[in-house]
Parts: sequence; structure tokens; C-alpha cells
Amino acid sequence: MNVCDTMKQLNSERTDAFMHELYGNGAAENKARYEAVLKGFKEAFGDSEEVLLFSSPGRTEISGNHTDHNHGKVLAGSINLDCVGAAAKNYSNQVHIISETYDQNITIDLNDLEPSIKKAGTVDLIKGLLKGFETSGYSVGGFNAYITSNVISAAGVSSSASFEMLVCSMLNTFFNESHMDNVAYAHIGKYAENVYFGKMSGLMDQTASSVGGVVAIDFRDNANPVVRKLDFDFTKAGYALCIIDSGADHADLSDEYSAIPMEMRQVAAHFGKEVLREVALADFLTDMAAVREKAGDRATLRAYHFLKDNQRAIDEAAALEAGDFDKFLSLVKESGYSSFMYLQNVYVSGSVEHQEVAYTLAACEAALAGKGAYRVHGGGFAGTIQAFVPQEMLAGFVEQMEKAVGKGGCHVLSIRPAGGTELMKV
Repeated sequence: MNVCDTMKQLNSERTDAFMHELYGNGAAENKARYEAVLKGFKEAFGDSEEVLLFSSPGRTEISGNHTDHNHGKVLAGSINLDCVGAAAKNYSNQVHIISETYDQNITIDLNDLEPSIKKAGTVDLIKGLLKGFETSGYSVGGFNAYITSNVISAAGVSSSASFEMLVCSMLNTFFNESHMDNVAYAHIGKYAENVYFGKMSGLMDQTASSVGGVVAIDFRDNANPVVRKLDFDFTKAGYALCIIDSGADHADLSDEYSAIPMEMRQVAAHFGKEVLREVALADFLTDMAAVREKAGDRATLRAYHFLKDNQRAIDEAAALEAGDFDKFLSLVKESGYSSFMYLQNVYVSGSVEHQEVAYTLAACEAALAGKGAYRVHGGGFAGTIQAFVPQEMLAGFVEQMEKAVGKGGCHVLSIRPAGGTELMKV
């Protein structure tokens, strides 16, 4: 299909139904985004006989704060904010990607996929994805893409994973006959971030973005995580999902993030294990004093958080499946307290003047007045707070939070059912 044909199919009844499934009341607004990327593609690259549309969502971590990198369990969901793009094969050795959102025009030669010395930036990330396909035995080729995103950057909803899974969807569709599964996407995204971006992330972000919906993920076998979809709608339970931007400075926090899995693995090594998933809580508690002497207080506390939050991820999934939302909210609060007290990812060590995440947690507590639940969201240190807000309190909650953190700082989201996908295929 050329651009004109794709535009027509975008307005078909079948595509319209899928748009409503993805975006709900925002379907018309988002259809306009797809029309815009098609126009942008045509202006940048000319018409094409096979231009296709793609979408990949951001994600929210619901439970399991910093558990995935030690082969733990998490509960996560894809959200209604996404990265969308129009793309087509160009039958060359070059990949051309234009990002409208970040004003980038990138060209990569498939014969030069070595990372830069800095290992930073979008070019390195794309090279990592292409190399990841090659090293995993998949095919790559030249293509053109015009992309836009409304996934909030640096807000803990993984705009990077959304972009990665979008590019993976394109490569799978164009060069691998759509044979890859979504978990393969996630591994390649993780490879790109670890090897080409210098970020030692786990698999949660990419898996949640690629699979879609509310998912319980077990990373015991990291190469083959067990992914289970949960049939749950927060809106039908009478609650809204909100993400609140703390406004914290997003200066380089790589050392803070990297210290968490490193310290957890130090504790695991005390028990002769590689990761904390292999350590039983009872054994840890029995030997806690010796762990403290060997690994230090913070590592011990972080290990305690992991062992408890790993179980909470199981219990939260069970509560949702049983329809026990009060139990779910109670566990969300417990997880938030644990992250603050034991994981210690609410503010950077030694920071006194800047504690924006802690401040935002206090503002959430005041605004909810004992209702709903709230917690630090994602990696922590900077970034966002997640809150589950009763629908009848939503307008007042948003108003109060934006007084506390600034206008536009409170985002009302929803869970979307599909992950990274080619739009017309579904």
C-alpha cells in the first residue's frame, strides 16, 4: 500500500475498532497522529508502495520495584501513551529514521554497527537493536521511518523501551516475516541498552511494552521469562491510574541505578548464589547479621526489600485476579514503604536540599487522605510517583497535585491491551 492507500485503511471500520480498543475515548485524537506521520513520511521520503503503520506503548510498573534484574517477579502494564511511526523498506544498506518529537534525522549504515566511545544517544541505541537482531540470528535491512511519540520522557514510563519495541516491530515485519515473538523483542531491547547504551536494565520495561495489557512476568529463567496476561480493568474497579512527575533533576544517575543490582548480588553471593531469586527469605532472615557484616547495611536492606517485594508481585497479581482491589491497594502501599525505607531509591544518597520524589510522595498522601494508594514508580531517585485514585476524587487529586508539582505534572493514564504492533495487521 502506498501512503494514500494506507491513509484510506486507517479510516476503515476495522482499523477504527482497533483504535478504540487501543485508545478508548482518545481514538480520534490518536488517529490524527497517524495521519500526521504518514504525511511526514511522504514529505521526507516520497511515496512508497509498502508503507505501514506501527505503534508501541510506554509501560507502567505496578509491582516488583527493582526485582527483575535479580530474576524476580513483576507486575506491569502497557499504557495508552505510545510511539507511532510510518515506515517502509528502502532496499538499501541504510536505515533512515526521522523523529519528529526529538527533532532528529538519523542515518545508519548497516555495515557500521559498532557503538560510539560514549555509548549514549539514539544512534547507539538503534545500532544496538540492529546488532541485536543479527547476533540473535534474525535478518535486518534498510528502511525509512518517520516517528512521533507522546510517551512522557524521563518520567518512568519507559519512552526508550517504547521506541525500541517500535523499531523491533518494523524489523520483524519487514525482514523476518513477522515470525518473532514479543519476548524476543524484549531481549534485543535489553541487549541494546546493556551493550550499546551502558544501561544495565532488566527485561521488565521491554517485555511490558512489547506484550501489552496487564502482565505478570516471572524472570526465574531470564532467557525465557514466563509472561501471563491478567484480565483486569482499573477503570471498571472505580480507580484511575495516575503518574505524577516529581520534577527532579535527571542528571546522570547510572551509578545509583547500577549499585542496586550490584549490592543485591553481593548478598546473593554470601549464600553461594548468583541472584537473590535463588535465596529463600527464611535463610536470609536466619543469617541476616552475617549478611550485614559481609555486605553492609544498605545491601542487606535492599536484599530484604527484594525478597519481600518479589512475593508482593505474586500477591498483587492474585488479588487482582480474585477481584480483591482493597488487598491490591494495601500491597501497593506496602511496596512503596519498602522502596523508601529499604530499597532507598527515593533520593540520591547524601542529598539534603533536593528530595523531589519524597516531597511528591508527601503531596500524594495529603491529596488521597487515606484513600487509594501511591508509591515511587520505576527506577526511582528522580522521575515519578504512581497513584491509584478513586474516580470520584480524580479531578480534585489532579488539581491538588498540580499545585504541588506544577501544571501538567499529573498524568491520567489507562492500560492498553496491545503491545508493539503493526497497526493494519491486527
